[in-house]
Amino acid sequence: MKKEDVLKQLSTPIVACPSPNVPHRFNNRGYLYIVYRTDRKALEKVVPEPLELLDDSLVRFEVMYMSDATGFGVYTESGQAIPVSYNGVVGDYLHMMYLDNYEAIDGGKNISAYPKKIGYPKLYFDNNTIVGTLDYGRDHKFRIANATMTYKYEKLPEEEAIRQLTAPTYMLKLYPNYDKTLRIAEMTECAIKREDVEILEAWTGDARLQLFDHVNCPLADLPVREIVSCSYIVANVTLAVPHVVYDYLK
Repeated sequence: MKKEDVLKQLSTPIVACPSPNVPHRFNNRGYLYIVYRTDRKALEKVVPEPLELLDDSLVRFEVMYMSDATGFGVYTESGQAIPVSYNGVVGDYLHMMYLDNYEAIDGGKNISAYPKKIGYPKLYFDNNTIVGTLDYGRDHKFRIANATMTYKYEKLPEEEAIRQLTAPTYMLKLYPNYDKTLRIAEMTECAIKREDVEILEAWTGDARLQLFDHVNCPLADLPVREIVSCSYIVANVTLAVPHVVYDYLK
């Protein structure tokens, strides 16, 4: 293989790259969002400078079902996002993400900046309830989160659904040298373009959320104090490309 061919690859093994170099389009992508209030001191421990916390001490727990993702296939993802501001722009800091697809982990974590680990989330309907769960560990035995929402009680305005999906997201990109010093230490920003979102349906209603302690999947370190809002959205979406907004090494 020629040098110029090596430089065309994104990841190893180069004969079976887990991260195809294609635009990532998601058809019929389902979102379950539950926004809750937590402890301010808990947020201060995990949100990195130069991001600034907002006054409300909110966290968004999310489960997303990817039924048709170009390059990655079918998988489910779950995690937490924290409302923040950067230079006066309000967005969400992606704190933790757990999913059941290695290729999507590799593409999201190494090529982009998404904070992804292996986990086993599900999003499904149980009679009149929308259910999102997250399990962790071998044989998926350890329950981390139980989220439930009423099934299509009240329509969410399309403009609000678009706002939720297109808000800027901030992600911390850390990549080490071989001596374990940092080669890359960046804060990135990414925002899906409005024209790249097609809302198929959007709902709100009532919700509940339980989080359970686990040292390697510590969602419960941001405890649930009060449910603030919830939404269930189905949309066609094309992801945007992140860009660097702050370099910690300069």
